[in-house]
Amino acid sequence: MRKVLFGLFAALFVVSLALAQGSVQDQIALSGQAAIKAAISQVAPAVVRVDATKQLSGWWEELFQDPFFRRFFGEPPFGERQVTSLGSGFIVEFGGAKYVLTNLHVVDGAEAIRITAQDGRILQAELVGTDQWLDLAVLALKDADDLPTAPLGSSSALEVGDWVIAIGNPLGFDYTVTLGIVSALNRSVPRPDGSGYFRRMIQTDAAINPGNSGGPLVNASGEVVGMNTIIARQTGMGLAVEGINFAVPIDEIKRVLPQLISQGVVTRGWLGVYIQNITPGMEEQFGVAPGEGVLVADVVPGSPAQEAGLQSGDVIVSVDGVPVGSTDELQTEIMYRTPGEVVQLEIIRDGERLTVPVTLGERPSEEELAGLQPEESEQGIRKFGLTVQAITPELAERYGLDTTRGVVVVAVEPGSKAYWGGVEEGDVILEVNRQPIITVQDWNAAVQDLSEDEEVLLTVLRGGRTRFLLLR
Repeated sequence: MRKVLFGLFAALFVVSLALAQGSVQDQIALSGQAAIKAAISQVAPAVVRVDATKQLSGWWEELFQDPFFRRFFGEPPFGERQVTSLGSGFIVEFGGAKYVLTNLHVVDGAEAIRITAQDGRILQAELVGTDQWLDLAVLALKDADDLPTAPLGSSSALEVGDWVIAIGNPLGFDYTVTLGIVSALNRSVPRPDGSGYFRRMIQTDAAINPGNSGGPLVNASGEVVGMNTIIARQTGMGLAVEGINFAVPIDEIKRVLPQLISQGVVTRGWLGVYIQNITPGMEEQFGVAPGEGVLVADVVPGSPAQEAGLQSGDVIVSVDGVPVGSTDELQTEIMYRTPGEVVQLEIIRDGERLTVPVTLGERPSEEELAGLQPEESEQGIRKFGLTVQAITPELAERYGLDTTRGVVVVAVEPGSKAYWGGVEEGDVILEVNRQPIITVQDWNAAVQDLSEDEEVLLTVLRGGRTRFLLLR
């Protein structure tokens, strides 16, 4: 009888424990849902639809602008086409007035901008300021005193794994909410037009689609932490990807908002250097401690950096006494300063610490920056069907390299000796016939006297692994 009672008691204990655990799980799920719903309710009323009307012409209209064609063919039977681009935005308050923040690419070139609020009101908007670097546009609204505004949080407080919510008008479906997490921080993302990179972007798997551009990325506390901007749809090789989307950090938007509202544009400080992070293993070569400094890969001709005497191989360790340990930190310290301001750079050159004063210039546009080139050609002698270049920060980013030693292969001629020898674009050549290659000059000296018919042993770095390739 005692055993029966004990068994019954044990069974009741297990059942009650299971019920208690189930109750706890239910409470956790309900509290999580409540937090997400509360976060949405704080921001969603301030999210708007942005319709921008533009005039576009095709190549045929442009062709008929030529006087020669007009003389012989007359006026074209068709004119410009009116199109409307769709995006999202959110209302913020600044200086007692209300503005809509959205992406520049949504309203760029627009002749008329219409805002549709969550309560159904349709308002006309006027473009106040634009910033190409952040793909940001600020719109002024009329008769918007009673519209709700979105609370702004801090993107610097984000951590990988935090819940985030995207709100907007994807594919024209008004007021759509998607949920995900912060997948990564401080991403560098190529701009769609090829003019450089977006920097320090927030990566998220919260679903974002065309029409979400300019909408808010919201944290679980109901604060805007970013502006949804870019969708990754495929790799450079055409492979489809899912769940890789990017947002501009709200902290950077907050830093430029006063300038955009007061001046319409943002002026940023500029050094004029190509920079890269110092990766593990490079510290001893440049005389720095781990996590200390940013390496100057090259200097732009005629730039403030060149005028101040900065050189390739210098390591910038601080700006006005503020330590910098990454390219992002150095960019942030420079680009939000005023052109004409003098900064004191502490650098390490050949093991010696120096202080160099630099008068900052004004940062050029992204198109102008893309056209700037180092003073000397960085391309090596073309040999064995290979085109090689020095490893610049741009090439390191393109090919995912973490070394400055050697030369990188940027092209392999189909059917060449290198092609059949297995050399691939993005390989880093470290040795030629066991002779070390550090610079383009080393490559030139090693291959200039070699015959195209000779057998050549290359030591290459690919995917973090060293391998030997025999060209014959």
